[in-house]
Amino acid sequence: MALEVMLIFFLYLYGAVSTPEDPIKCRSNNTKCRITNSYGIFPDRSICEAEKVFYPKTEEEVVKVVAEASKRKRKMKVATRFSHSMPKWVCPEGERGWLISTKYLNRVIEIDGEKRTITVESGVTLKQVIEEAAKAGLALPYAPYWWGLTIGGILGTGAHGSSLWGKGSSAHQHLLNLTIVSPAPPHLGYAQTRILTQQHPHLNAAKLSLGLLGVISQITLKLESLFKRSITYLTKNDSDLGDEAATFGHEHEFADIIWYPSQQKVVYRVDDRVPINTSGSGVYDFIPFRSTPSLVLALIRTTEDVQESTSDADGKCLLAKTATNTLKASAYGLTNNGIIFTGFPVVGFHNHLQASGSCLNIDMNAKITSCPWDFRVKGEFFHQTAFSIGLSVVKNFIQDVQKLVELEPKGFCGVEIYNGILMRYVKASSAYLGKQEDAIDFDITYYRSKDPMTPRLYEDIIEEVEQLGIFKYGGLPHWGKNRNVAFEGVMKKYKNAGKFLKVKDEYDSQGIFSSEWTDQVLGLKEGLTISKDGCALEGMCICSQDNHCAPSKGYFCRPGKVYKDARICTRLPS
Repeated sequence: MALEVMLIFFLYLYGAVSTPEDPIKCRSNNTKCRITNSYGIFPDRSICEAEKVFYPKTEEEVVKVVAEASKRKRKMKVATRFSHSMPKWVCPEGERGWLISTKYLNRVIEIDGEKRTITVESGVTLKQVIEEAAKAGLALPYAPYWWGLTIGGILGTGAHGSSLWGKGSSAHQHLLNLTIVSPAPPHLGYAQTRILTQQHPHLNAAKLSLGLLGVISQITLKLESLFKRSITYLTKNDSDLGDEAATFGHEHEFADIIWYPSQQKVVYRVDDRVPINTSGSGVYDFIPFRSTPSLVLALIRTTEDVQESTSDADGKCLLAKTATNTLKASAYGLTNNGIIFTGFPVVGFHNHLQASGSCLNIDMNAKITSCPWDFRVKGEFFHQTAFSIGLSVVKNFIQDVQKLVELEPKGFCGVEIYNGILMRYVKASSAYLGKQEDAIDFDITYYRSKDPMTPRLYEDIIEEVEQLGIFKYGGLPHWGKNRNVAFEGVMKKYKNAGKFLKVKDEYDSQGIFSSEWTDQVLGLKEGLTISKDGCALEGMCICSQDNHCAPSKGYFCRPGKVYKDARICTRLPS
């Protein structure tokens, strides 16, 4: 097994490249369409259909499409080039809904070196922003780690990197102004273009809008002069993680933490600015974001399927240790000169270290190699739970998770196969639907079966962590990730939720950019969680009776092991 995993990661390092396909597929002439995300399916496994899709290339074309949708009272959703959000924000309501894609709104409009700003269309990717800014000697200081996101999508879901310094790691905190096209009354031509500056009272609604206010067409971001960073990864025992996590983010500007609970290990990213004349030309090309041969992906998936079906916990733990050790040995994709890793610290320019995603590079062999989660091949298929816990209570949350580890030492090995729990620092936000206090975002990725009625090995452990974070500690779910249960009652957690809803009503009084699902998330309708056989297995409900789990396969609804108010699908001895 160890030899196989080493081969897998060797191929990760040297695999060729591919590009994902458009998430929108139509039968003919951009009509009778279906949309999915880059993972091929939404958390509830629904299929999202639309009557037609539009691909505007200018703001004027955006106005025409929004006006037509408003005039004809067609539901509409904004789609992005790669569609990396998991939840159904892009799903229009019903077959008569419309889609408007920002795929061709991909121009960098202006870079102002004197003011240190960049103005882009909303479909521009993070990679484009980083590269174009660097050419002008400028940098976006904080951003997500994955460069395949569009700027509009980043704003729409509150995507972030990791920092408590300055204005914090949420990209929308570095927004100066934006232009948004919303529905309007007939006397205004059925569409209205609004320019929202920092002084505009509605910017705090629009900077994290979930796509519910209209179509963002242009965005201006504040930049800084390009600088260098120094990165060192330190591996320690996790015994004092609760104390360390609460302070580590204040000590290092770009700090983050990777936690391997079953191994009782934690990896601290010591990451700070250094003088621009510091020697070093480091590059970060995160290994799991590199293109991988499809045969290798199939081997990984088959191995995990077998381990799940045979309840091979030892096998999963061995795979996890080998995978994490190999990632550590390869410095997670860091190199000192763009070619090899020779040791820490790795020093380099910010634009070469802040994000990566080389599996998005274009090549004709799209099905020979791919991003590991590309649904066109047999590869990764997973759930992703992500929530932020306030720094004031994060120690208690971590200690509760450690109590679960003591009870089930192998319960987190499946998470560690996907590089453990990523902990990123996020500062309190001015956005109405942004972070309410300084916090740590816990990002947890784990196996998902192709069969929605098949429970996972240690199903109960991850369900309890999810409920611990979301309900006991009041965690705020990442808007671009998570299963439905994480969004239940979520609007009650935002002190300015009412202000957001008022702006939504003003900008889109007919609900053109809403859907039944988004209304459920906003608490305007019932039905976000449902009661049916197996609903807890996919996060469509919190179990309250055994049939919500998989009693025929030995999984029954029981209280949590540490958080007694939790209700989790637990495997009982036969």
